[in-house]
Amino acid sequence: MSQPSITNQRRNLAAALRLAAKYELNEGICNHFSVALADGADGKPRYLINPYGVHWAEMRPSDLLLIDDKGQVLEGEGEVEATARNIHIAAHKANPRHVAVLHVHMPYATALTMVEGGRLEVAHQTACRFHGRTMYQDHFGGLALDEAEGEAIVAANKADTSADITFLAHHGVTIGGPSVAVAFDDLYFLERACKQQVLAMSTGKPLKLIPQPEIDATAREWRQVLVYQAEKHFEALVRMEGV
Repeated sequence: MSQPSITNQRRNLAAALRLAAKYELNEGICNHFSVALADGADGKPRYLINPYGVHWAEMRPSDLLLIDDKGQVLEGEGEVEATARNIHIAAHKANPRHVAVLHVHMPYATALTMVEGGRLEVAHQTACRFHGRTMYQDHFGGLALDEAEGEAIVAANKADTSADITFLAHHGVTIGGPSVAVAFDDLYFLERACKQQVLAMSTGKPLKLIPQPEIDATAREWRQVLVYQAEKHFEALVRMEGV
């Protein structure tokens, strides 16, 4: 399958950023989304990423920066936040099948990184979607202002290349996918799954976990429809919200 044009990737990435702001999945002007493009004429990797200082609610395709694998701006005006450079380039290199990488501090998913032994438990069918696709980095590496934290993410992701969702202790989550639509759909439903769990836990009663055979079967069902649903959902959100 051919990769979407850079024009379409710009449109999709900008739309995803605006949708994330609309649903309060972002945090101020922080957090970042990126897309890996086809290598440049020089054979080096290229990425689109949102510039620091532009609020997601106002993001337009022309605002996105084209950068190289060192984080240097090739096209566009603005700066690449240090944490964005270190987290995203590292994540793309660690798992090349992740064309889109979304990093957020969305409330409910982040809440699970703040409690001892926090894990996404499979107590609802939405959580089954992420069964076998989730990993946890339990060491907090600070703000990722230097390359060391990026390298730690690389090491963790290379250790489990089947994972698309990474929970970062005391920090947030990173989601990778084969397209902006699929990654955004995971972002949307991950926050829903985490919210359902936090609300259930707030009752003080123990979670009623789904039996393993049903988890496995439901996860297989999710995998069968995931890409198709994601594309349709993303199209509907863009159309409905006018972004």
